Amino acid sequence: MDDILRKRASDRHADLMDRVYRSQSGIYDLTRKYYLLGRDQLIEALDPPPGGRVLEIGCGTARNLVQAAKVWPDAEFYGFDISSEMLKAARKNLVQSGMADRITLFQGDAENPALAMPSTLRIFDRIFLSFCLSMIPDWQGAIRQAVALLEPGGELHIVDFGQSEKLPSPFRWILQQWLALFHVQPRKYLRRFLDEIDCETGTRSEFIPQYRGYSWRFVVRLPAKEASSSGEA
Repeated sequence: MDDILRKRASDRHADLMDRVYRSQSGIYDLTRKYYLLGRDQLIEALDPPPGGRVLEIGCGTARNLVQAAKVWPDAEFYGFDISSEMLKAARKNLVQSGMADRITLFQGDAENPALAMPSTLRIFDRIFLSFCLSMIPDWQGAIRQAVALLEPGGELHIVDFGQSEKLPSPFRWILQQWLALFHVQPRKYLRRFLDEIDCETGTRSEFIPQYRGYSWRFVVRLPAKEASSSGEA
């Protein structure tokens, strides 16, 4: 019964995202570059190992994946999104950028990311979420699921809207009202939740506020597997 309810919730969210982006997917990258601030800093900080696997959850038009593949040419790149409308734009972008053979796309839900990909492809060196946690209903569950897909020593990178804590209060109010029109809700307690994840799993989270709190960036590092010692007593 729980699986049925989760599937229905996922289908409703996919339908909502398609309705939100059906008329915007073609102009999304042009308009968002002015206010999705912090994406390029995240990409520069990924630093995947040579041959490493990199996954973007909520890849949208694949703009970030294309940029990341240019910056880190030795890595493998994958992405998925819940919106079929955004994936149409993403596949078009991959062809136009010449990256269709470098980046693999899937359709799936961030709340159940493993189901978006074949069983042979469920472990990654780097995973990132760019301005999508604020649109995922169970954003805490999405983070837990993402951490579970990391290789030992892997990293989860997050950038999203912060609380604009060092910006004037009228700007904060206008921004919140405007974001709500697109079903975007900045996660006020994201930092606190990542502290909880650190305590539960042994990860180490770094908090990087940007643009006076307009955007928040995080790096969640999973400890490397300890080398086993061998030898006779």
